[in-house]
Amino acid sequence: MNELIKKLVEAYGPSGFEDQVRAFVRTEVEGLADDISVDAMGNLIAHKKGDGSGLKVMIAAHMDEIGLMVTHVTEEGFLRFTNIGGIRAHTLLGNRVQFADGRIGVVYSDRIKDRGKVHPLSKHFIDVGADSREDCPVGVGDAAGFVRPFVAQGSRLIAKSMDDRIGCAVAIEAMKRLESSPHDIYFVFSVQEEVGTRGAQAAANKLDPDVGIALDVTLTGDVPEAMPMSVSLGKGTAIKVKDSGMIAHTGLVRVMKQRAEAAGIPYQLEVLTAGTTDARPIQIANGGAAAGCISIPCRYVHSQSEMVDAADVENSVRLLVEILANPIDL
Repeated sequence: MNELIKKLVEAYGPSGFEDQVRAFVRTEVEGLADDISVDAMGNLIAHKKGDGSGLKVMIAAHMDEIGLMVTHVTEEGFLRFTNIGGIRAHTLLGNRVQFADGRIGVVYSDRIKDRGKVHPLSKHFIDVGADSREDCPVGVGDAAGFVRPFVAQGSRLIAKSMDDRIGCAVAIEAMKRLESSPHDIYFVFSVQEEVGTRGAQAAANKLDPDVGIALDVTLTGDVPEAMPMSVSLGKGTAIKVKDSGMIAHTGLVRVMKQRAEAAGIPYQLEVLTAGTTDARPIQIANGGAAAGCISIPCRYVHSQSEMVDAADVENSVRLLVEILANPIDL
């Protein structure tokens, strides 16, 4: 899967600007679904028909990534910006970003008099090599994503935008392996998750699924001074029980655990005290749905070097296939 993951994580696609990554995902899923569509929000929906005996199931993995948007161009040609999604100021200094046309910029900050402090976003700027506002090729409203190459180091995979291109990779790989299913399955590669799970909300309202499963990363508790959390890298896929936005459907959690245990798939239980996923809007759309999440453990989330373990990714694919290939008895 590494070749697929590399192409996904290195693709450009900040929230609201997912065109390029959506085009790539479409090439990967064509031939794997009975029909493919793009809704008004920009969600890519790949529909895989079942044998008619099961449920309507929505699988959601978001295509978008955190990024920056230009708010002002100075007279000297430097770009002030705001955040797209959860940007942490202390991760910015010296990083490179890429605009939709491929142009690269360097992120730096105003002079720091106290090296023990971190400037807020408003005191940072992007340098694209311009000498003035007039000759600056980038303007207000242009969006940038971070630039960082994919690295496979043993079983550890490192890149920007593992959140949530790794979920997209899990969905695509599951589509390839799923030979048959009783369920009518809608694989939704959603937009604008990082700015409020907006794409999944629109898709869930349209599709009105019986069951919804998000595929997303989760934090780990296995690094120095981490918040206590019973999820570690390399110890299995994570089955969400709760996060700050939703409590997973207990029947769906039970099904996930049963399928994992029957197939010998290692898993962990996830209780996340901050953050949520596309499972939340699916759960409360229309009359509601039985929603949950298969989570891929990830270190350094919302940085430019997010880290996952290949075995956890593989086990997430296996669990999703086991769930979709069999009845979902809630």
